Amino acid sequence: MKMNKLITIFCGVALLGVACDKEIRNIAPQTAKPIQQEFSREVNPVNINDEGFELLENLQGHWVGENLVMADNYEWFSFDYRPISESHIHGLFEGGTMGNLLTSFFVTDFKNTRTIMARNGGLLNGIYRCSYFVLDSVSTTNTESFYRLVDAVGGQRAMWMELKFTQDSLYFNAYTSRLGLLEPTRHMTFKAVNEDISMAQAAATTVQFPQNIPAWDFSNGFVQQNLYVNSGVDTASSATFLSQGAGDVFSLSVQSGDPFTIADHPYIGMLQVDVTRNPLIQNENLLIYLSRDPLTDNSGYFDVNNFNSILLFP
Repeated sequence: MKMNKLITIFCGVALLGVACDKEIRNIAPQTAKPIQQEFSREVNPVNINDEGFELLENLQGHWVGENLVMADNYEWFSFDYRPISESHIHGLFEGGTMGNLLTSFFVTDFKNTRTIMARNGGLLNGIYRCSYFVLDSVSTTNTESFYRLVDAVGGQRAMWMELKFTQDSLYFNAYTSRLGLLEPTRHMTFKAVNEDISMAQAAATTVQFPQNIPAWDFSNGFVQQNLYVNSGVDTASSATFLSQGAGDVFSLSVQSGDPFTIADHPYIGMLQVDVTRNPLIQNENLLIYLSRDPLTDNSGYFDVNNFNSILLFP
């Protein structure tokens, strides 16, 4: 098959294979108490001076696998987690003009505790949303490690995410409640292997990652009037900032009151691609793939052996 509508951008490295089991499963430790019908609103940060700091290092790498998002099963999905400061790591999983969605994990002080928080969100379909989570549970053994981060305002009752690392594999579940309107349900199950860690390690060397120093100061919590409040209630049930309308991710993030916007993230690059089209494909959609290795050979034919080197979900 000849390539006539594929743009590739790459930076070479070798790759491995993907092997993930299909079923959805509870990845919490066997000793953990089962999730109760009444989800807790409490937020009790884990002190990473005692445990949990290694989560940042465990996240590093190009994770490739499959993702079940609600009822849609994406048989190929990727998170490319690389450090962007001494104590901050991020994975962009959907970029470009259609949306800038990322999840980042960073060291901060919150509720008088040195802990790790996560930031998830961006711009999608004209709506800017960003939510904050705090590490509240850690369980490690010789063979695996488990971490849970809950909504920094509404606890498990609003949203939470959980990650389990076993050797070279990652299991990543996320649960949502429409910002506290409904009972929380599973939103995403990502299961993947670490295809490559060299780019993450190069970034870590550049920014001297990981260090136990705050990447952002949340010691005073959030500005309450900036938090999104559901219709019909008086106070926010989630650590979420939201805005919508005309504008890009930069302007809408400011309108939302988000204290830590994409513009504040260090070492995130911007890429502009200008395309001169052949008249035969003037009205066709174009997909841009970012990859470590070239996706076509010198004659323009696909090289299927390099497909797992794509760095983010197209």
